[in-house]
Amino acid sequence: MEFLEAGRSQRILTDDTIVSTLASLIQACRLLSIPLLFMACQENGPPPQTQAYPYSSATTTGGCESGARPGQAGISDGDESPNGLRYHVRTPSNYDATFAHPLLMVYAAAGHDGRASERMTGLTPMATGAGFIVAYVDHQPLGISTVEQLGTVPDMIAETWCIDRSRVFVTGHSDGGTASLALAVLDRTKHLPAAIAPSAAGWTGKDLEAYQCRDPIPVMVMHGKNDRLFPGWGAQSAAWWASCNHCDVTKTVEIEGGCVAYRNCAAGGATLYCEGAGGHREWPSVNRVLIEFFTHPEKFL
Repeated sequence: MEFLEAGRSQRILTDDTIVSTLASLIQACRLLSIPLLFMACQENGPPPQTQAYPYSSATTTGGCESGARPGQAGISDGDESPNGLRYHVRTPSNYDATFAHPLLMVYAAAGHDGRASERMTGLTPMATGAGFIVAYVDHQPLGISTVEQLGTVPDMIAETWCIDRSRVFVTGHSDGGTASLALAVLDRTKHLPAAIAPSAAGWTGKDLEAYQCRDPIPVMVMHGKNDRLFPGWGAQSAAWWASCNHCDVTKTVEIEGGCVAYRNCAAGGATLYCEGAGGHREWPSVNRVLIEFFTHPEKFL
């Protein structure tokens, strides 16, 4: 994909070179918008409902003082960053504004706003029921600067809702998956996510080889077996992450939903590859695995 071909040069050159790749990145991402635009038009109707979280059984470190965060419980639409990124926040229906919640960032596919992405993924009920605050970010044409701006949204959310900044998890589909993975490898953003779960991302193994491995991080790569836009790219990406996370790349174990876990990974480096039967347009049917992976990645080592 041109996004990554162009991005490859910025990995080893100067910041000026990074900026110079922006035009080619945007051109590549526009190509992705065409097959996905009709999906956004079709995904109308009310958003999924938030669920209650059993706070009495939860433990957390830190927290927020009563009244320190003005964010409301339930559904909040249309918040906007100073640079124009719009996002939509969902909390547990019984939201406790003193409890430090994990934050799940969901980045949209081309042609989607955050609410269409919410309907596409169906993550809200399960994630809020597991104690996550979920933020769905509207799509923006991708480039290095855009990815870096996407990385600023969690801090803005934390100013309004009570967030555990050490537990920021990122996922997304197509362009959103590409951005999710980019956040974990770009120098200016790789410290942000506690774990990632890109879906149908536009990265090949060769693209990733131009990057140096970072410290181990939980990674769950999702990809469709019949993805004709990025055929086989998910398996390549998963293998690269497994190597970086010091897994035994020759050994995997099946779990559920078409997912396999690499064996003998380093502490903090659980690595999953989930291959669904669908094509590029389908969000994988592994939400339960995704939420469990973000909540307890150590179970998948």
